[in-house]
Amino acid sequence: MKVKENSKKGLKTNLSIFVDKKSIQRKLDEKLLELKDKVQLKGFRPGKAPASVMKNQFGKAIYGEVIDGILKETSKQAIEENKIKVAGQPKIELKSFGEGKDLDYNMEIETLPTVKLKSLDKIKVLEYEILVEDKSVEKRLNEIAQNQKNFIEKKDHEKSEIGDLVTFNYKADIDGKQFEGNEGKNVQIVLGKDLFIKGFDEQLIGSKKDQSKLLVVKLPENYPKKEIANKKTNFNCKIINIKKPAEVKIDDELAKKLGAKNLNDLKSLIKKQISSEYKSALDNMTKKSLLDEIEKNHSLDLPPNLVEQEEKILNQNLKGDEIQKFKEQNNAAAKSRIKIGIILNEIGEKNNLKIEEEDIKKEIQKHASSMPGQEKMVMEYYQKTPSAVASLRGALYED
Repeated sequence: MKVKENSKKGLKTNLSIFVDKKSIQRKLDEKLLELKDKVQLKGFRPGKAPASVMKNQFGKAIYGEVIDGILKETSKQAIEENKIKVAGQPKIELKSFGEGKDLDYNMEIETLPTVKLKSLDKIKVLEYEILVEDKSVEKRLNEIAQNQKNFIEKKDHEKSEIGDLVTFNYKADIDGKQFEGNEGKNVQIVLGKDLFIKGFDEQLIGSKKDQSKLLVVKLPENYPKKEIANKKTNFNCKIINIKKPAEVKIDDELAKKLGAKNLNDLKSLIKKQISSEYKSALDNMTKKSLLDEIEKNHSLDLPPNLVEQEEKILNQNLKGDEIQKFKEQNNAAAKSRIKIGIILNEIGEKNNLKIEEEDIKKEIQKHASSMPGQEKMVMEYYQKTPSAVASLRGALYED
């Protein structure tokens, strides 16, 4: 194999690769020899067919397969020998090939930019200490207690109020016609939260146990049965039970119910939780500030195909008009992600930082699963594009 660099401009390199016909014939002979023991030709015992017969029978059929293998092997070898960092699937143009001929082809390669790393010594990272005030702990404790509400039965003559738990059965109709899913038994709602159907709660205020009530509301626009969505609906309700919230005591018993040893232990756990939340937020802010500085300190030309692929990931959940609306924003974000990924990958390599292959596989799988229906395309893209994997590695270096 002979390799010649035809041109190198920006992020594009063009190579000329030549493979002599003797090398090709050797590969063909090896393939025919491999087939010899696998196929049986009429008039010959298995593995005993002469080479000339095998060539006449299978030569043309295996030529394409052999050439394809040589193209993959020699293109990979040429890239490795020339120490080219590939940023996409190379484009191959066949100049000369055929049975009994030399193989001559050009390969255009989009490459990753050369990164001249700047010193990180001048980048300042803020150190911080988290102090959680007692009032923050008390506030969180009260919020937790409110979510642990117990309800006690109201007396039969007492009416329902905001905050009460009402249990009821219902049967609904639209203009007197029933519909699928129009009945409910022992439905429970806390009045005031408006979690059932908008406007339903307020009509139950003032109800009594065993009372029958007619409630009229519109079904939501996103109701599963589109033909009755947003329709005015009658709900004939029978009130089964009404309970009022009981005061929650913040004491050792509540703490034990929540899995703590006692109230002081619960407060300590809450304090740690709040501290952890602040730490996570501050870590993210620090990381963003650090990455912004690294990005600002480096100037790179970016491979268009990597930016385009990153934009597809950012646009995957957007509709046509939204893609246009966020076009500039997502283009800038894609460029930033690719740039930081390339720089961090270079920093990692220079400092011998290791990213396990298993972590990369998980990250690729995560990207694939984030694009429903296109998983195969995403997996193939990363298999064929080493630079995209390098960019992922850079993203993993962020953490």
